[in-house]
Amino acid sequence: MTEQTRINFLELIAPAFYSVHRDIGESAHTHYALCGGRGSCKSSFASLELVRGVMADKNANAAAVRKIGKNLRESVFEQLLWAIDRLGASDLWDSRVSIPELVYRPTGQKILCKGADDPRKFKSVKVSQGYIKYIWFEEADEFTPEEIDVINQSLLRGDGHFVCLYTYNPPRSASAGINFEFSKPRPDRLLHRSDYRDVPPEWLGRAFLAEAEYLRQSDPTRYAHEYLGEMTGTGAEVFTNVRLEAISDETIASFERTYRGIDWGYGADPFVYIGTALENSGRRLYIFEEFYRHGARFDEIAGAISAFNTRNFPITADSAEPRSNDELRARGFNIRAAKKGQGSVEYGIRRLCDLDAVVIDPSRCPNAAREFTGYCLQSDGCGGFRSGYPDKDNHTIDAVRYALEERFSRRNVGCIDRRKLGL
Repeated sequence: MTEQTRINFLELIAPAFYSVHRDIGESAHTHYALCGGRGSCKSSFASLELVRGVMADKNANAAAVRKIGKNLRESVFEQLLWAIDRLGASDLWDSRVSIPELVYRPTGQKILCKGADDPRKFKSVKVSQGYIKYIWFEEADEFTPEEIDVINQSLLRGDGHFVCLYTYNPPRSASAGINFEFSKPRPDRLLHRSDYRDVPPEWLGRAFLAEAEYLRQSDPTRYAHEYLGEMTGTGAEVFTNVRLEAISDETIASFERTYRGIDWGYGADPFVYIGTALENSGRRLYIFEEFYRHGARFDEIAGAISAFNTRNFPITADSAEPRSNDELRARGFNIRAAKKGQGSVEYGIRRLCDLDAVVIDPSRCPNAAREFTGYCLQSDGCGGFRSGYPDKDNHTIDAVRYALEERFSRRNVGCIDRRKLGL
């Protein structure tokens, strides 16, 4: 494309997306997670990028996908027609409303608009020439990660370069499927955040800006979620200090002291081994080792622990399984039984909540990341929450509590604020 065409295209997209456009042009990534609040222009950018990309590559076709098929006509189809018009190419495209799809007249390339009511049906999607290079998941938060995988596995065929765009407003909870999935480091994925403040004000209009300002003043939490696209939480989350971040080998090697815990399980409940470290004067917890397995036998458990704990540091294990602890001791592991006791669950969780941050590597410890971000108080059915912490989906949390039991003992409160702990 000519330099003049490139400049004109940049004039159509919000400045926040310039870097994403360049990244796509350089084929630097395959997956682009574009999240943001109202008025962030993420859907406008995606539609313009799809239309432009198909026109620039004679072998490229595209699929614009919504979870519910009946929403296609009023959403992605109209958005794509808008993009074609903005690019001054209306005379080059045919629109077929009943299918629905858009056809590029000079070559016959297509942009298919598909509903994903049954993701398995995407196996039969075909184009007569070229390949489906672009996939756009609009309102991607409506999909489960598994549904997205099924669709991508069906459409990403051949040896060409692919561009998958995911536009969505992040759900409130960090444990929501799309938020949790896109928090995981992946080298072929770019996560981009934007909001209406990145958009020229004249594009949005006075009425939009007035509504945003009113909500900012009247309900800051709702404003942060709806307009800034922040994961503000539902109010039920127990751990509001969790950070999902990659933890490098160099960082792990630098830890002065590490702590390890075991939560026993076999059938319905998994066996869990966890490795952690406390840094920054005990205010920041890192979780970097995990073995999580249903039906794990002792040989398998011993092999996994040996691979992680090469120097045989002490491990604090659930005392409810004395025979299992004895089995590991007989294999040479330095096992000590957790003391537990009345109130130990509530106390340990409060100590974890009081930390400045609980940093979990979601690649190394996917189950810990899932359980800590998803651990919520139970509703009482009247707009409030039940007292106490739920005893479910907390296996890695228990293992972490055991690992830190000695450090978190009541005689070692230290720098922890006793008032926050109710002491």
